[in-house]
Amino acid sequence: MSAPTENRSTVTEREARQVAEAARERDWHKPSFAKELFLGRFRLDLVHPHPMPVEESVRRGEEFLAKLRAFCEAEIDSARIEREARIPDEVVAGLKELGALGMKIDPKYGGLGLSQLYYNKALALVGSVSPAVGALLSAHQSIGVPQPLKMFGTEEQKEAFLPRCARTDISAFLLTEPDVGSDPARLATTAVPDGDEYVLDGVKLWTTNGVVADLLVVMARVPKSEGHKGGITAFVVEAGSEGITVEHRNAFMGLRGIENGVTRFHRVRVPAGHRIGPEGAGLKIALTTLNTGRLSLPAMCAGAGKWCLKIAREWSAEREQWGKPLALHEAVGAKISFIAATTFALEAVLDLSSQMADEDRNDIRIEAALAKLYGSEMAWRMVDELVQIRGGRGYETAESLKARGERAVPAEQMLRDLRINRIFEGSTEIIHLLIAREAVDAHLSVAGDLIDPAKSLPEKAKAGAQAGVFYAKWLPKLVAGPGQLPSSYGEFRHGVDLSTHLRYIERTSRRLARATFYGMSRWQGRMETKQGFLGRIVDIGAELFAMSAACVRAERLRTRDEHGREAYQLADAFCRQARVRVEELFGRLWTNTDDLDRKVVKGVLGGAYTWLEEGIVDPSQDGPWIADATPGPSAHENARRPYGG
Repeated sequence: MSAPTENRSTVTEREARQVAEAARERDWHKPSFAKELFLGRFRLDLVHPHPMPVEESVRRGEEFLAKLRAFCEAEIDSARIEREARIPDEVVAGLKELGALGMKIDPKYGGLGLSQLYYNKALALVGSVSPAVGALLSAHQSIGVPQPLKMFGTEEQKEAFLPRCARTDISAFLLTEPDVGSDPARLATTAVPDGDEYVLDGVKLWTTNGVVADLLVVMARVPKSEGHKGGITAFVVEAGSEGITVEHRNAFMGLRGIENGVTRFHRVRVPAGHRIGPEGAGLKIALTTLNTGRLSLPAMCAGAGKWCLKIAREWSAEREQWGKPLALHEAVGAKISFIAATTFALEAVLDLSSQMADEDRNDIRIEAALAKLYGSEMAWRMVDELVQIRGGRGYETAESLKARGERAVPAEQMLRDLRINRIFEGSTEIIHLLIAREAVDAHLSVAGDLIDPAKSLPEKAKAGAQAGVFYAKWLPKLVAGPGQLPSSYGEFRHGVDLSTHLRYIERTSRRLARATFYGMSRWQGRMETKQGFLGRIVDIGAELFAMSAACVRAERLRTRDEHGREAYQLADAFCRQARVRVEELFGRLWTNTDDLDRKVVKGVLGGAYTWLEEGIVDPSQDGPWIADATPGPSAHENARRPYGG
C-alpha cells in the first residue's frame, strides 16, 4: 500500500487559474500572425515576403556552424554518451572553448551574439548527433540564467553573471517541484526576506543541468509582509551555496546523458541583489522567457526529422522486398512522403518563427508555442514511422546492430530521446490550453465578464453591450474573403500551384473563428472545461500555421534559386496531407466521444471497472506516488558533479 503524500498544498481551481492569469502577458503591442489566424484574419503580409536575416548575422552564424559541425564529427561520440549515460567532461570543455555556452549572449559579455535563427540551427546540428548535448546547451541558454537576465536583469547582474555563462558556467532553471508541475499556484519553495538577503527553503524536481550546474535560476514564493509585495519571485543562486544539496540524479527512458536531478534548499542565503525583477514577477519572467525559449525544442525536432529522412531514404533504397526496393511499396512510400513533407514544414515553421523573433516586429508568443506543439508531436510521429520502416532493425539497439556486423542506426534511441519533447517546457495538453487562452483572448476581453459567475448583473449587462458591438463588427467579416476568389495569391503559382492552399488557409481561418464563436456561444463559462474541443481548435490552427510557413518558405527558396521547384513540390505534398488532418479535426469538433469519455473516467475513478484490472501482477514497487518534499536539512549525500570538478 502506498504511503500518503505529506504536506500537499491545497489550492482551489479558481485560485490556480487566477495565479496563471495574473502571470499572462495581456497586452498585444505588436501584430501576431497566429493570433490573427485564430480570429479569422489571414494576414499573409505579416510573413510574406519571408523575413530574411542580415548579412552579418549570416556570416557569423555560418562560421560558427562550420566549427560546430567539425567539433560534433570529431569529438562527440553519441554511442558513448548513451552507453555511459553521461556527457564526457572533455566534450563539455570543448563546447566551452568553442563558445557554445554563449551562443545567444551579447559579445560585450563574452558571448557569440548569434541570432535566434542561427542559435536554433546550431541546436538542430548538435541535437542530431546527441540529443543529450542539445538538451544541455538548450537548458543552459534558453531557460537558464542567460535568457531571463537578458530580458529582465539589471546591468550589474548582466556584468556579474553573463561572462561566466558565456564561457565557463553551466546554468539550470528550477521551477517544478515534486507536487507542482504546470500549476504554479501550489509552489511551496519559499524565499523569506532577512535584511539584505532572502532565505530559501524547498525542494525542486527535474532540474535539467541541475546536477552539474554552477548557477541556478530558482523560482520561490516570497511571503507577503511589510515592505514586501511577495509572490513567486526569480533568483540567481550559486549552485555551490551552503544548504544546497543535489539529492538524486534522475534516470529516464531517453536522453540518458542529461544531468537532471532533485535539488533541496535548506536555509540557503541569497543576496537581494540576485533577485531578477521585482517580487511577484517570477512567473511572468518564466513565461516570457519561454516565449522564445520554446523554439529550442522544435529546432531539435526539425533536426531529428532531417535524420529520419536520411535514414529512411538510404535504407528503403537498399532494402528489397518482393522484387523491388522497399520505398516503391506504397505502404512504405506513404511514410517516406510524410517524413519528407513534414520535415520541410517543420524547418519552415522554425525558420519563420526564429526570424520573426530576431526582427522583433511581431509578437510571437503564439507562434513559438505552436512551433513547440507541432514540432514535438510531428517529430514523434516521424521517428515512429522510421522505426516501422526499419522493421525489427528499428527496434534493435545500435549497439546490437553493430555487434552483429550491421550499420549502427540508433532509431530506437531517437524514439526514446524524442518522446520527452511532448512533455518538456509545457506538455502538449498544457500548451493546448495556453494557446487556446490566447486564441480566445479577444472574446474574453469583451465578453469575459458575461460568462464569469463571480460578476454582478450590472457588470454582466455592461459586458453584454460591449460584446454586442464587437460581434456586430466581427462576425460579418467571417462570411467572405479572398480565399473564395480563384485569382487570389497568384504569385504562388510556379509549375506547382500553391495558391490553392493559401486560399484554403484563408477560408479555413474564417471557419475556425466561426467554430470558436459557436463554442463560446454554446458553452459560455464552461468553455474552459472543454479541453477536447479547445485542443482540436489549436491543432487546426497549428496545421494552418505550418501550411502558411511551408508555402512562404517554398516561394522564398524559388526566388533565391535554391531548390525552388523541389520546395514547391514538398510544400504542395505537405499542404495536401495537412488538409486531410484539418478536415478530420473539424469533424471531431462536434462529433466525438468527449461526453462519454467523461462518464467513463468517473467510473474508473469511482472503482466501477476495477474488475477489468484482474488477472495481472503489477511489477511496480511500493512507495508514495509523490515524494515527500517537506522543507528541512537534507539526509542525502550531495550528488552535485560540476563538469571538470
